Amino acid sequence: MDSTKYSLADFIDIPDQDIMGRARIFAEYTEDSRRRGHAHFRRVSLDGSGPTMQVIDPLTGKVNEMIYMASNDYLNLTKHPRTIAAGRAALEKYGSGAGSVPLLGGTLDIHIELEQKIAKFKGCEAAILYTSGFGSNCGTLLAMLTEKDVAILDLLVHASIIDGCKKTNVQYFRHNNMESLERALKKAKDKYRTKLVVVDGVYSMDGDIAKLDQIVELAHAYGAYVMVDEAHATGVIGANGRGTPEHFGLEGKVDIVAGTFSKALGAVGGFIATNKELVQLLHFYSRSYMFSTAPTPQATGSLIAALDVIETEPELRAKLWDNINYFRKNITSLGYDIGNAETAIFPLIIGDGFKVREMCRRCHELGLYVNPVQYPAVPERLSRLRISLMSAHTREHLDRALEILEHVGREFEVI
Repeated sequence: MDSTKYSLADFIDIPDQDIMGRARIFAEYTEDSRRRGHAHFRRVSLDGSGPTMQVIDPLTGKVNEMIYMASNDYLNLTKHPRTIAAGRAALEKYGSGAGSVPLLGGTLDIHIELEQKIAKFKGCEAAILYTSGFGSNCGTLLAMLTEKDVAILDLLVHASIIDGCKKTNVQYFRHNNMESLERALKKAKDKYRTKLVVVDGVYSMDGDIAKLDQIVELAHAYGAYVMVDEAHATGVIGANGRGTPEHFGLEGKVDIVAGTFSKALGAVGGFIATNKELVQLLHFYSRSYMFSTAPTPQATGSLIAALDVIETEPELRAKLWDNINYFRKNITSLGYDIGNAETAIFPLIIGDGFKVREMCRRCHELGLYVNPVQYPAVPERLSRLRISLMSAHTREHLDRALEILEHVGREFEVI
């Protein structure tokens, strides 16, 4: 098989193959991709998230040190001494797991402490914890919305939001386009019981920020609620790192604030922060909460410490923004198209899936770990390399990455 002639979309369904036949054909595709040096997924690290990483080369099997620009660990809290110490203490006190689902026997006192802490951090009355950010979005939306309701979604919202809306009616509006949103709100105004506008605070593929102030004003004017997913915003934007509502002066005015603990907070899990009554309802009707064992004590302890670090060590966020501003200035001066990127996420838009794979291969060979994003994750014309920065990246890391990207960009004639 020539893998360059196909995309992942070609294997979503193969009409004349059952699931095992489809898996065998897909294995041929992935093996050919590996031989061509395009196996950029599931690269194995030996030392975890950091500004540099020891990575096993998927083609040669050799271990290479690489500049790591593919992480969501924006503040490097996965390895912060305080989060490690708090996680270790919780592990030793409570053991390796919670032992039960949270609604029955799995709720620990540190779960309550984390719920209260994240609710206060997000300016809400209460919060509920989940074992993943995907589970928090999907489980919450499935619990809230039925065929009598409607979800009005930005076209670029996360897959967990789309999956969570499979039981309800869905309308989309053009990305960050308020005229398109208002048309959708007008269309839904007298037709549905609950109207919920759902957006990302920071968009994971483009790095731009939702126009949350305008979205909240419009939605509330038409009797709709607003839910914002703060996955890539928490810890990164806002004067105190509290996310998009803080960035726009809307703390306490957004109906539902969702998020994950797996990005800037450096662990794993998800949360919903909102009013006490809705949290109580989710305890009993959100299946991904009810039927999943409660978050591990180690992750919970680390997350409590991570929130403390964000509040008491603002220099980490300041260093991240120094890196963002420096990198943006220099990557655009090279001639790369970064779209509307505003945060730690930089899309280098190439517009050719094959070139993206080849450029990722060359970056890997030169010691730079970046991710390819191709169709169907984005339209072919928006195929890109995705870069994300950390506070722990030094100026030397950034300069070397820019040097590699300049070399590779000229080699493939995209700059």
